[in-house]
Amino acid sequence: MWGDKDEKKKKETIFEEDHYTFLGKGVDFKGKANFDGTVRVDGHFEGEITTADTLIIGEHAVIKGSIIGGVIVSGGKVEGNIVASKKVQLLKPAVLIGDVQSPSFSMEEGVLFQGVCDMGISHLDDLEPSTTLENVHDLNAHRDHKLRSQEA
Repeated sequence: MWGDKDEKKKKETIFEEDHYTFLGKGVDFKGKANFDGTVRVDGHFEGEITTADTLIIGEHAVIKGSIIGGVIVSGGKVEGNIVASKKVQLLKPAVLIGDVQSPSFSMEEGVLFQGVCDMGISHLDDLEPSTTLENVHDLNAHRDHKLRSQEA
């Protein structure tokens, strides 16, 4: 029961196969970071974070800079723009000062959000993890131009 080797192997296999990065409380990081798999930040980060998977921003985290990811879940403080290919979820007591581009956006009561939210993006699924915010803005300008030319 408690010493079941098969159960132990399953747990070890799960951790070996999953990519999970953790920047704990007390960690200060500046620069560009590109991650594979799920990332959790509980420290201070200044720069650009990119992951094709999930970014979890803990309650004590402070991020200044741009974030690009698949799913962004935040309970911390972010000052910068967020681009997500799947969804952005802000949990109390999150603070977000910046713009959001994502097909899905949710926010709990008690969250402070100051910025613009664009949920009309359909091309983010095709973004490479190395895509920068400048590239996303270029894609948006191209999409807006295409829409205006179709209306004319």
